[in-house]
Amino acid sequence: MPHTQQPQTQELTVDVVVIGGGAVGENAAQYAIEGTDLTAVIVEGHLLGGECSYYACMPSKALLRPLDVAGTSADVDGVSPARLDHGGMLERRDSFVSNYDDSSQVEWAESAGIQVVRGHARLVGERTVRVDDAAALTITARHSVIIATGSEPKVPGEFEGVEAWTSADATGVVEVPERLAIVGGGVVACEAATWLAGLGAQVTLLVRGPDLLSDNEPFAGQSVLEGMKTHGVDVVFNASVTSCRRENPEATGLGKIHGGTVQLQTTAGDFEADEVLLATGRAPRLGDLGLDAVGLTPDHVLDDDLPNSLHAVGDASGDVPLTHWGKYRARVVGAKIRAAATGGPEPFVAEYAPVPQVIFTEPQVAQVGPTEATAREQGIEVVTAEVPYNSTAGSALLRNDVPGRAKIVVDGSTRCVVGATFVGPEAGEQLHAATIAITGQVPVHVLRHAVPSYPTVSELWLRLLEELPGEMRRPRD
Repeated sequence: MPHTQQPQTQELTVDVVVIGGGAVGENAAQYAIEGTDLTAVIVEGHLLGGECSYYACMPSKALLRPLDVAGTSADVDGVSPARLDHGGMLERRDSFVSNYDDSSQVEWAESAGIQVVRGHARLVGERTVRVDDAAALTITARHSVIIATGSEPKVPGEFEGVEAWTSADATGVVEVPERLAIVGGGVVACEAATWLAGLGAQVTLLVRGPDLLSDNEPFAGQSVLEGMKTHGVDVVFNASVTSCRRENPEATGLGKIHGGTVQLQTTAGDFEADEVLLATGRAPRLGDLGLDAVGLTPDHVLDDDLPNSLHAVGDASGDVPLTHWGKYRARVVGAKIRAAATGGPEPFVAEYAPVPQVIFTEPQVAQVGPTEATAREQGIEVVTAEVPYNSTAGSALLRNDVPGRAKIVVDGSTRCVVGATFVGPEAGEQLHAATIAITGQVPVHVLRHAVPSYPTVSELWLRLLEELPGEMRRPRD
């Protein structure tokens, strides 16, 4: 870890203190002070840039992209299939995580006028934190303290003492297990199964419920399941783990096999593996933060029941655990703090901003806003349109075999799109148009005049709009 100069005094006063230096904390600090003479400190005990930069978004996508390219090359006539280079994949990952060196992140922070302090911060009073690993430094904020401590993996009781892999080991893989059991059926489980199978592991996915990606449209999980099977992943449903034992568990280091053979007993039978990866969810990291010193509990943070001088953003707030969403919320909070501190105008905040997400499996899954089922639960007057992903010339040009579907959910009372799902090759590139349509509350009869270029995949929008009932495609009388 590079050395960052610490303040020479044991007392420091700044305008804004951010506890946690992940992408969300960085954004909060930047937007709180940019364009002003305000000052900010980020306190971070590990790597500046956080989980996303080193153990989640960036390394996982660096590992997945070669698989996507190789898969495409094997399914397009006129191209020789690409050969995966497993060593090259890991080197690419190492490059994108800067070999776990955060020097460039520190340089960025300092160039933005943000001071970086190393150590673990605890609240010790209103607008005051103590940093244990920085010569017992006490920092006082004139205006605000922001909690951006992220989240940590949930480890169910049956895995205690097993030294199971977490998502950080999966993205930081050094030793590829010959047999890998993954516990979970959500985004992390499905993406990790994809790249670890691509690296040569025999993957068994143990899913507690009856389907994959249960928060998405049903066809999304089914398409991903078919893709998994094509690549040799064994998916076992209704497999709740009841016990787990391991021979000689040992914390051997990030991405290395943590001991001997793992034996799992589940409601779907017994399984044996060389390593087990837990993809069983994450919890806000709010322990050992000193909340009690200011009369608060983690529930106050999760319920957004905080004093005006204290804010929580990102995973730590209990909000949707997605980096881009956390960064958006951090920008909003930071701008509000800046306005309050400088007496400037309140920043514009959209009345409704939908949450987009892309899952980089094969095929990709891209979704924004509620699914059909969720929209009905919310009492929305639901109208839907659904078409095969290969229903445009642009889609058909992508590969010989184009799996997946596209679907929009429309509010029949407003005639605006409220949700959209795209499942297919490069589906993530279709999502932002839907996000804009939902955020802008554009009626579908107006969207019909947004002409997609031919031959592109975006013609899916034309196909979807044509599938809506005729009265939905006309202005109201």
